[in-house]
Amino acid sequence: MAFVLHVPQAPEDQGREPSPCEESEESELHFSFHQLIQEQSRGPGEDRLELPPRAPGPGAAGAAASHHQALQAPEPAAHSPATLRILASMPSRTIGRSRGAIISQFYNRTVRLRRRDSRPALRGLGRSARPSLRLYDLELDATALAEEEKRVLLVKELQGLPLAQRGHMLRGMPLSLAEKRCLREETRAPRRSRGRPGPLACCSRLRYACALALHDLGLALLAGLQALAPWHYALKRIGGQFGSSVLSYFLFLKTLLAFNVLLLLPLLAFLVGVQTAFPPAPRGPRPAFTGLELLTGGGCFTDTVMYYGHYSNGTLNQPCAGPPDGGQCAPEAASLPYNMPLAYLFTTGTAFFITCLTLVYSMSHSFGESYRVGSTLGAHAITVFCSWDHKVTQKWASRLQHDNIRTQLKELLAEWQLQGGRQSLCGRLRRAALLALVWLLCLGITLGCTVAVYTFSEHLIESPVRADREAALLALPLVVCLLNLGAPYLFRGLAALERHDSPVLEVYVAVCRNLILKMVTLGILCYHWLGRRVATLQGQCWEDFVGQELYRLTVLDFLFALLDTLCGELGWRLISERLGRGKPEFDIARNVLELIHGQTLAWLGVLFSPLLPAVQMVKLLLLFYVKKTSLLANCQAPRRPWLASHMSTVFISLLCFPSFLGAAIFLCYAVWQVKPSSLCGPFRGLDSMYEAGKVWVRRLERAGPRVSWLPWVHRYLVENTFPVYLLSALLLAIIYLNIQVVKGQREVISLLKEQISNEGEDKIFLINKLHSVCERKERSGAGRTQEVAVPPAGPADHREA
Repeated sequence: MAFVLHVPQAPEDQGREPSPCEESEESELHFSFHQLIQEQSRGPGEDRLELPPRAPGPGAAGAAASHHQALQAPEPAAHSPATLRILASMPSRTIGRSRGAIISQFYNRTVRLRRRDSRPALRGLGRSARPSLRLYDLELDATALAEEEKRVLLVKELQGLPLAQRGHMLRGMPLSLAEKRCLREETRAPRRSRGRPGPLACCSRLRYACALALHDLGLALLAGLQALAPWHYALKRIGGQFGSSVLSYFLFLKTLLAFNVLLLLPLLAFLVGVQTAFPPAPRGPRPAFTGLELLTGGGCFTDTVMYYGHYSNGTLNQPCAGPPDGGQCAPEAASLPYNMPLAYLFTTGTAFFITCLTLVYSMSHSFGESYRVGSTLGAHAITVFCSWDHKVTQKWASRLQHDNIRTQLKELLAEWQLQGGRQSLCGRLRRAALLALVWLLCLGITLGCTVAVYTFSEHLIESPVRADREAALLALPLVVCLLNLGAPYLFRGLAALERHDSPVLEVYVAVCRNLILKMVTLGILCYHWLGRRVATLQGQCWEDFVGQELYRLTVLDFLFALLDTLCGELGWRLISERLGRGKPEFDIARNVLELIHGQTLAWLGVLFSPLLPAVQMVKLLLLFYVKKTSLLANCQAPRRPWLASHMSTVFISLLCFPSFLGAAIFLCYAVWQVKPSSLCGPFRGLDSMYEAGKVWVRRLERAGPRVSWLPWVHRYLVENTFPVYLLSALLLAIIYLNIQVVKGQREVISLLKEQISNEGEDKIFLINKLHSVCERKERSGAGRTQEVAVPPAGPADHREA
């Protein structure tokens, strides 16, 4: 007994395009799912035969039941034909479409676009016109011929469409790229023209040639823009060969380069460029260039826009040409005055504020990318089935993508296999004691380095360097760089005793130890500069000295990085290959902390050396190519691959809180508390750099009522602490709201997952109920048939009995 489902047509369904199922059979239900099961259950010798369905007997029912139980054990043994008919009409059973169905559908679309309604629709051209889940190699020869016929018709119809519409139609076909290329080549086949082409054909050819030329030009521009992306191919090669853990270092370097560009642009526009256009009077004779200035930053570099002391402390005006009679300039002839102290203070503060906003946005974006709402279940299947880019045609690009996917699979499997068994209580106590001992040794090394830097800096204050011994100024930066180079190797040797199971935890521990060392060392140097040097350099320009110290640290940090790359990594590779251990691995923690240390130096020196971010940019550019060459030549991929999904987020967080926050506190203390030098710089003669803003406000108060609102803004919004507390409260409220939104999204996702599982159980329940109803109907129908077929016994029958 068959069930027919009458579904009313919705208003939005009117006028929509019929599917191939509706086009092939409008009055009958679809049996592709049932037929697929029967075809897969047949033997290999019966693949070329198509027999009509037969009434299932007891043996067939038993075979179908056993086959169905083999496929899905929890499901019932078999379904009735009515149930199978309803199941076959479900939308989920008509998802898969064969190539013939796709060609048939798009042929009818093309015919409809050309308004040729006289041609009949392609119905009954074989089973491939139906949406089916069967494999392509099970089709019959007649079906293949029918498909070829439909292909020829589709090519003819596509040739009749305009060029733009034809390309749009081909791009929308759900076929492989090879099929689309073949169709495009067939549709582009030149037609045989009779006679000589007229003027209209020439104009069409010219139009098509111009369109193709513009299209090629656009593709060339897009390729050029992609090539302008810094290190696009190099980053793909590093990620494919060494994994996401090593790639995170180079991505972090690229991020630091962007931060320095953003910091340097306002300084060049409003400080360096303006002061270069209006140079002040020289402070003395300029020394000759000896080459040592490239290391020390002194000499002929001192009285330049490189350092704080070169900038003037007055207003900069464009000088006017006086009248011929020698009189004064008219008031309107002079341009708007440019207050250099105020511009210096506000430009540096604005550049720092923009960097802070960009850093916070990058950190929040990185958190959103790394810690996505929801689970990561199914990442292996997504990587296997959805990672390949089918637009890749070149051999080297496909090989690179192949290596990248292989490395991703290694990382995912390594992360999945990290879940080890629990240790015993004695093993955990022994491991905790070992970790505590290693941490005590590392903290002892850090304390020793800190004491060494402090002692040497105090020694330099007690015995100052003479002016003619400029090379002796490199002593303190040299000691600091030597300690920063040697201590991480000691940390690495001690970390080998810990034997962490997770390589991610090993990297995080190394990053933490190196970060403590570098931050404590920089704290001692900041105290040395602002706490001790300011008092000993009262008669000199102490701002230039601090700027030169930071320049020397930046340059020597780069030179020691080169020395470590050439001697350390290359020498370690030679020793490892001599011992038969292979190439060493890339030390991510030490190299990342070198980047954070160098960027902290650039942020600390932006007030005393406005061009120090430019030096940092050159350093990062050279460091990228040096590290990339050393990585490819001297290092190998990690022996234990691991997924660095949160590594970029951790690096940005470390760059924000210890590094940028410490530099901001250092600069705020220098602006608000330290008295500027009285001999140089834009703030000479003031009690603090912040006094420049107050002096400007007093001038505005005397200027007139037109600008009276500016002193009010400064008094109630800048000097008053209430707006600062209000903004801090708003920021905390926004952070709290974002946290609650994320928690709510997690709860909603868990509820949706539970609802999806319940929906699946409901479907199983309804299918079982439908199956039982169908069986009951069939039994009742069979009973009635038997009652009608057997007639009642008459009197003659009783007599014979």
